[in-house]
Amino acid sequence: MTATIAPRRGASFVPAACDVALRTLRKFARTPQLIVVGTIQGAMFLLIFRYVFGGAIASGGLRYVDFLVPGFVTTGVLFTGTGASAGIAEDVDSGFFDRLRSLPIPRSSVIAGRVLADTGMLVWTTAATTAIGFAIGFRIHGGPVAALAAFGLCIVFGFTFFWLFMLLGLVAGNAQAAQGMSLLVFPLSFISSAYVPVRTMPGWMQAFARNQPITFMVDAVRRLADGDAAGALVRHSTSYEVTGALLWCVVLIAVFAPLGVAKFRRG
Repeated sequence: MTATIAPRRGASFVPAACDVALRTLRKFARTPQLIVVGTIQGAMFLLIFRYVFGGAIASGGLRYVDFLVPGFVTTGVLFTGTGASAGIAEDVDSGFFDRLRSLPIPRSSVIAGRVLADTGMLVWTTAATTAIGFAIGFRIHGGPVAALAAFGLCIVFGFTFFWLFMLLGLVAGNAQAAQGMSLLVFPLSFISSAYVPVRTMPGWMQAFARNQPITFMVDAVRRLADGDAAGALVRHSTSYEVTGALLWCVVLIAVFAPLGVAKFRRG
């Protein structure tokens, strides 16, 4: 009789993704500079916006610090995403992803694990930035439950954009190029409602600013955090803004997740 050799079985999607995520989190723990520098960077920019621009920008009856912090915390996912993109590019450059491709695991689990780890890091940076916001005068007007929902939305937004930054890191190939490519996303945060009311922009710019994903996300968080006080600045209801933001999340993940996985498979 001829002996048969059973095919080698690998880990399924969830265990493999968790292993990749834990490996990345251990890397963060062994390099605390990544955490400290990211936190300090966010604090510095928040202080600059609060005390340099705060006296010059009219925020429609809402204190500028209460207007600023929800927008800054929401767009903080872009700062974190730059580091995530560079980290993925480092994994590509070091050959770590090549080793993972040789294992009998789903290719998508590698990318998903990295995104999960970066989302875990985002929880810390978002919490730290929010705490600094409270220290410089920000106050919640929408109630504690709405505030927690706003925090959760920021994490969902980060998870969404990390798929984009993951793709940029895979395309760039090295950390320096990844950081440069990530900066191309930053104009979206300024052409939005994050730092100034959209109505103060030129008319031709307002149409884009009102309907791009960052504005929906910022307005959803601002509605939840500032409650009725944000009514003069946000055109639609809380449910409308939250629904629009989540729909943008679905669209962005549907576009960039398959592209990232396809890029990883091709190498």
